Amino acid sequence: MVKHIIIWTLKDSFSDSEKEEIKKNIKSGLEGLMGKIEGLTEIRVQTDRLPTSTGDLMLDSTFTSAEALKAYATHPAHVEVADRDVRPFTAQRSCLDFEI
Repeated sequence: MVKHIIIWTLKDSFSDSEKEEIKKNIKSGLEGLMGKIEGLTEIRVQTDRLPTSTGDLMLDSTFTSAEALKAYATHPAHVEVADRDVRPFTAQRSCLDFEI
């Protein structure tokens, strides 16, 4: 099993209310991939954060293998969500992948 963790920082150009809507759309889009991509066993987006946080939201996902994670990266359903809901709004992305 492989964990795939992403932390994003949203662009500063958005207002607080716009950021809340963006986070809601990212959460809905990514969590909506469950059951659509082979090897994806768990996916959750955390949008609530404490003021001590340095990122705006986090993706916590689990895959059956490193190969399944690699396939997810280019899967059309994932690419669609990333291009529509994530990439246009994020300024910074940090990733940590590891075996569990």
